[in-house]
Amino acid sequence: MPYDDLRKGRHSETHRAYFVTTVLAERQLRLFADLFIARLVVAEMRALHQSGTVNSFAWVVMPDHVHWLLQLGESIDLSATVKRFKARSAHRVNQRLNRRGSLWQRAFHDHAVREEEDVKEIARYIVANPLRAGLAQNIGDYPLWDATWL
Repeated sequence: MPYDDLRKGRHSETHRAYFVTTVLAERQLRLFADLFIARLVVAEMRALHQSGTVNSFAWVVMPDHVHWLLQLGESIDLSATVKRFKARSAHRVNQRLNRRGSLWQRAFHDHAVREEEDVKEIARYIVANPLRAGLAQNIGDYPLWDATWL
């Protein structure tokens, strides 16, 4: 099923929290294992937070994907927010690596957080991802995460 078909009928709500996962176009590249490159991606998440487009609760940048728990602001829907994040981060990474082409897979996974769900539990799940992947022994050992609610 084409990506656009998956998005049909979907809508996003202002002030709703979403758990978003987006993956590199070529997962085997593991570009974000390079701390400097990963920090370019982090800077774009922070820019969206600082502009008020989103309120970031938690995120982790893994070697080949990003998990991000965010709450939408007033001005933009989820698809446009993720598109802006992916475009800006791709531009910065491609510029730094002197490369061209797609950085991210076209699609992304999102889960609208329901009222009965515990946002702190979702945030803990996100920041523990490096532990489950064997990239760190303790959460504090992994440099590419943040969880403002923990």
